[in-house]
Amino acid sequence: MSERVEVGRTDAMPEGWQGTVDVDGVGVLVVKFEGQFYALRNNCTHKDFPLLGGDVSMGRITCEKHGAKFELATGRAKTLPAVKAVRIYATETEDGVLYVRPL
Repeated sequence: MSERVEVGRTDAMPEGWQGTVDVDGVGVLVVKFEGQFYALRNNCTHKDFPLLGGDVSMGRITCEKHGAKFELATGRAKTLPAVKAVRIYATETEDGVLYVRPL
């Protein structure tokens, strides 16, 4: 199991913040939504398009390329054209610093 990866200080991440980190060679999207941090693979499972920058609402992120929506908490695909879930990662906060690690 790999080590956790530091994302940054939580006080520098306002509501709606999005960023990416590399975990074991995989780009991971980190999102702050309604005060919670979520982390998921930064690729839509439909056509391997980055999710970074997609609209976030109702606990879901929308892929800008074809409009597929994924649940932030579970990674589940909620709308077509995507049918396969996106891998999710654990988020941890310690001493005001956010970390991401594989589940």
